[in-house]
Amino acid sequence: MAAPERPAPAGTTASPPPHGAGAGDPAPGGGLVRSLTHRQTTMIGLGSALGTGLFLGSGSAMGAAGPAAIVSYAIGALLVAVIAVLLGEMSAAHPVQGSFGVIAHRYLGPWAGFLTRWTYWFSAVVVIGTEVVASALYIRWWWPGVPMTAAILAVAAVVLAVNVINVKSFGTTEFWLSTIKVTALCAFILCAAFLVFFGLPDVGGSGFAHLTDDGGFVPHGAKSIWIAMSVVMFAYAGFEVVAIASAEAADPQRTIRTAMRQLAWRLSVFYVLSITLVMALIPWRRLAAGDGSVESSPFVRVFSDVGVPAAATLTNLVVLIAAVSAANAHLYGASRLLHSLADDGLAPAPLARLTSRGVPAAALAASTLGIAVAALLAFYDVGGIFGILMSIALFAVLLVWLLILASYVAFRRHRDAHPAEFTGFSVPGGPQLAVVAALGVLGVAATAIEVPDMRQAAGVGLAFTAVLLAAYALIAVRRRERS
Repeated sequence: MAAPERPAPAGTTASPPPHGAGAGDPAPGGGLVRSLTHRQTTMIGLGSALGTGLFLGSGSAMGAAGPAAIVSYAIGALLVAVIAVLLGEMSAAHPVQGSFGVIAHRYLGPWAGFLTRWTYWFSAVVVIGTEVVASALYIRWWWPGVPMTAAILAVAAVVLAVNVINVKSFGTTEFWLSTIKVTALCAFILCAAFLVFFGLPDVGGSGFAHLTDDGGFVPHGAKSIWIAMSVVMFAYAGFEVVAIASAEAADPQRTIRTAMRQLAWRLSVFYVLSITLVMALIPWRRLAAGDGSVESSPFVRVFSDVGVPAAATLTNLVVLIAAVSAANAHLYGASRLLHSLADDGLAPAPLARLTSRGVPAAALAASTLGIAVAALLAFYDVGGIFGILMSIALFAVLLVWLLILASYVAFRRHRDAHPAEFTGFSVPGGPQLAVVAALGVLGVAATAIEVPDMRQAAGVGLAFTAVLLAAYALIAVRRRERS
């Protein structure tokens, strides 16, 4: 493990490898512009995390664990809350371009920074493809005759256009998309709660009988709660974009400190409460039925099944916005880390170029690879596209989380040894929490033992990791030869 270099006090950014930064305009390393506001950055985090994992993928979790999927979501919320707060502490101390990838470079060694950034880029690219596939499915809910490939490409054009203008335009668009999504989700929760407790004029409230009257609350046994985690954790991926956005935030320390804490409790409430209400309204077996084709969201089916078709149409519009918003945010995060890699000479040099508006257009284009793959799979009518992409993305995200947690332990070791170098908040018992969270992440990865899609994803993920490590070794050898 490489010895960490001395970081600057919080509120500034040191000049570690790969790059340094100042606290003001422009953002660190390569001309990115600090124009994202505190509210925009917070909503970007919600936009990336509240996507298909909740609105579409939740059907898979319900099928795996029945009503006990609620417990899986609660455990997932707790695990992500810990990772988010720990990442927030590190990112507030080092709001640099490349975010947690650069922090891993500093505290674990260059190999870790290389692996973290490339793995996150890979996971984000796959997630973008997943979100665009989901968007196409929502469009086909209205117009089944629209070819899947055409729907995917139409959504891709919108997402790419929003990102390529400038970061301020992206931040404004994502803020409003996320605001619509969050507002609608709150409205859904209120409406669903009303139906649960009071019902409609001709239909009484459903109560919570559906949670226990079909095989009990844990119909497939306690083990199913663990198996469902293979789906559940994908729903929470994306909060890391807040840390990435700190390099273009006008006030990165304040943004990171508050945004990560808000994300932690908001995601917990949104996921656990909404999933509970959905399964209270509709028997879980019905929600999970036909999940292999993933033709509609459980959230849409709630209103269809209770006889409120107009509400179902509105809900489908909202989940479409949610998927587009998530794809939008993940494309932003992927392009920034790829630009960071190129800026450090760890990716092809053209990817480091910026437009006159400070946008890494080449990195953006390269990050649409997941959309191209999704369109190709759809064109050849490959079955189960959504499930395949979701599992591969989850495996990569789990590896990134492990590297973030390992970086945090090394970061805290240095921070505790040199407290005068740092200001700002510090998480009590952070290193111990990091170890517990790492065990939780490993537990989720272990579902590959039981879940076929996760086994397939693990094979792809491990092969990709091996390729990355070999590529880094080759780069390191060439740099030593040049020096």
